[in-house]
Amino acid sequence: MKNAILSIFFLSTSTLSLAQFAGPAGTSGSTAMHKDSSVFVNWANNAQLQLGLIDIANPFGGTASTGDANSPTGIPDGSCVSLGDSGVAILTFPQPITNEPGPDFAVFENGFSDAFLELAFVEVSSDGINFHRFPAVSNTPTDNQIGPFDALGDATLLNNLAGKYRVNFGTPFDLQELDGIFGLNTMAITHVKIIDVVGMISGNHIQYDSNGNAINDPYATAFPQGGFDLDAIGVIHQGPLGVSEQSGGFGIYPNPVNRYGTIHISSTQKIEQLTLVSLNGQMISRSNSSTIDLDNVSPGTYFLQIQTEDFKETSKIVVQ
Repeated sequence: MKNAILSIFFLSTSTLSLAQFAGPAGTSGSTAMHKDSSVFVNWANNAQLQLGLIDIANPFGGTASTGDANSPTGIPDGSCVSLGDSGVAILTFPQPITNEPGPDFAVFENGFSDAFLELAFVEVSSDGINFHRFPAVSNTPTDNQIGPFDALGDATLLNNLAGKYRVNFGTPFDLQELDGIFGLNTMAITHVKIIDVVGMISGNHIQYDSNGNAINDPYATAFPQGGFDLDAIGVIHQGPLGVSEQSGGFGIYPNPVNRYGTIHISSTQKIEQLTLVSLNGQMISRSNSSTIDLDNVSPGTYFLQIQTEDFKETSKIVVQ
């Protein structure tokens, strides 16, 4: 009996030692952010999807099929897109997200309880090409696979993983954690990438957190609603849309620009490279001078990446 009591004691203290992060919505110290909070100043307005299989172990079972690219735009309304196993969504915003004190944006999932948690990695980019991942941590035990309907999630064991909180409560992310990464301008985040965590703890598709731990979440969710259910991304801090003059000491003209026209950059520093990319990150054109020609580029909104010796900035360009 004494040995049994000691075993229970050590198991309990071991679990408590891992419970180091903020708890569910409504509990003391929780970082959950309600969708109606006044801190949200904007929402994602465009999404590009690469849906995953409903069961990554069955390549013939089809992909997730609930929702579409419009589902995760705007405020959270329960209209989600299911990403499927390891599915991807890349979202853009009316204005860049900026790094200010505290969390800068929050990701909403539609988990129906505090313990049924479907998770996703979160990455950001300031040029639409190079993405950088928040250091995710999952201390959820991996002794047994969490099943597709098991409510065994624990927010106190999770950090920097979207889906940590139930429906209507966003998981916040602070860009300061990524500040200083080469090639990432945390004062002008233009793209946020959401990548479904498969959740299996054995087999060929295990995914690991930043500490090398396998991430255990509901698997296999082999139905059309499988995978991370992305509802919305709310912006807390955003920069001005300004496209004619930037803090880096350069100007852009004309903007808007004709589809057959040329974009000119005025700068106090030598321009090393200009790169025009689409909203989903596809490179459209590149130049090693202070001008870039548009060879019949389709009308729409693009991002212009400006690289000098000392800075790298991204600005929104409208092609007419």
